[in-house]
Amino acid sequence: MKKAKKAAAVTLAALLLASGCSNNSKSETASKEYNLKDISFPLEEKVTLNFMTQSSPLAPKDPNEKLIYQRLEEETGVNIKWKNYTSDVFIEKRNLAMASGDLPDAVLDAAYSDYDLLKLAKDGAIVPVEDLIEEYMPNLKKVLEAAPEYKAMMTAPDGHIYSFPWIEELGSGKESIHSVDDFPWINVEWLNKLGLEMPKTTEELKKVLIAFKTQDPNGNGKADEIPMSFINKSGGEDLAFLLGSFGLGENWDHTVVTNDGKVTFTAADEGYREGIKFLNELHKEGLIDVEAFEQDWNTYIAKGKDNRYGLYFTWDKANITGMNDKYDLMPPLAGPDGHVNVTRTNGMGFDRGRMVITSANKNLELTAKWIDELYDPVQSVQNNWGTYGDEKQQNIFEYDEEANMLKHLPLEGTAPVELRQKTNIGGPLAILDEYYGKVTTKPDDAAWRLGLMKEVMVPHMKAENIYPKVFFSIEELDRLSAIETDLFAYVMRKRAEWIQNGKVEQEWRGYLKELDRLGLKEWLKIKQTGYDRNQK
Repeated sequence: MKKAKKAAAVTLAALLLASGCSNNSKSETASKEYNLKDISFPLEEKVTLNFMTQSSPLAPKDPNEKLIYQRLEEETGVNIKWKNYTSDVFIEKRNLAMASGDLPDAVLDAAYSDYDLLKLAKDGAIVPVEDLIEEYMPNLKKVLEAAPEYKAMMTAPDGHIYSFPWIEELGSGKESIHSVDDFPWINVEWLNKLGLEMPKTTEELKKVLIAFKTQDPNGNGKADEIPMSFINKSGGEDLAFLLGSFGLGENWDHTVVTNDGKVTFTAADEGYREGIKFLNELHKEGLIDVEAFEQDWNTYIAKGKDNRYGLYFTWDKANITGMNDKYDLMPPLAGPDGHVNVTRTNGMGFDRGRMVITSANKNLELTAKWIDELYDPVQSVQNNWGTYGDEKQQNIFEYDEEANMLKHLPLEGTAPVELRQKTNIGGPLAILDEYYGKVTTKPDDAAWRLGLMKEVMVPHMKAENIYPKVFFSIEELDRLSAIETDLFAYVMRKRAEWIQNGKVEQEWRGYLKELDRLGLKEWLKIKQTGYDRNQK
């Protein structure tokens, strides 16, 4: 459900492609030319296309062992010969293949950044697909007619479309499941034991955390409780949520759009400084996990499983402390002046670079029509989550044939991510909000989180807009990447220093000067230009 987050940096693919991959390459990996026109499925005679993809180590090594692909082959008459790599090595293998010029017909679940797409297009390694969409892809066209904003986001600055997207809507606007990723989970079992109320202000939270530290709420006679923990990097396990009580707040890319359309840098806001002062107060009281600035995911989980946290942050508590009643979502807190704000994350269920067709492909109509099958609503739902009727393993869905609807089955204790990784195919795909109740049901975990978002978070979101998925030019991406490399690292380093050692007040003016030296003004100008262009 979550999406990847940063302006694209120069990748290995781009560096390798600079050495000269072009559409003049003679690939031995692409399939032969079949000279098929006016195609309809299933084909009278089976043909083979050669694709590259990635999958979880939990999934079969041969993607054709997945029931989804078996059904697609039966329905289309197209066999896919896969070059499949596990996710941990896929990027490297993908880049090497593209750089060598020995190209497959297409790359599925491609994980391409905007920079990758533009560089591959410039070097002739991938082909524009807007005409293929128009001529051969009615399912995707229907999606783009229902939600035209996606076509705008798919289109590169040069006017071409170079890739097929992954689209997953789960709520819209402020009620989108992506609006906040770092939910704060508080130990209500400890609150109840100590006779404490759910905190409503930052000062009340401080008192609650002190009680968690000093009053032995787990009752074991040891001072092993951790009042508050987090992982000190941008994302769902960060403590950025607390900074909303002091102003604009903070999110993973330090970017908020004001309601009059001005792009602002959160970490230069006066409220950010006040929030850091509050966090330093917590640190001085010994209320912050001493490992918070160094720990990794596995360490974070281990302490969560032992129920040592009074307050922690993550997308879904099931991942850390389990789906039980010990922890509940803490509402946003009023700051010292009564200010309450839930800062929206600039996230949405959209990935531009989920699939590309290479310049070695000799069967464009066939490939486009096969890809279009992935955008059929019932097919898209399976691509994203998994399938039904698998007699060899647990199923995500049951299929109501009469209603042509997929209904999520109970997971029965199975981790959602693990089951999905075994059976889904990652996309491209499109799931629109209008599909729920007609094509499929919402996953239980998503429906639960959406309910919390609407009830607890949405009433306190001050920002009417998020920073959208702007498709920047190569030149803009180069500058953004160069600036962000130093700028973002400096912001996070100073934040950690100030939380632990104080001195934010004394060093603030010098900090702002350093932000300017690192290129903040140019960064804001590029981001504002991109935002304004996107709004048109």
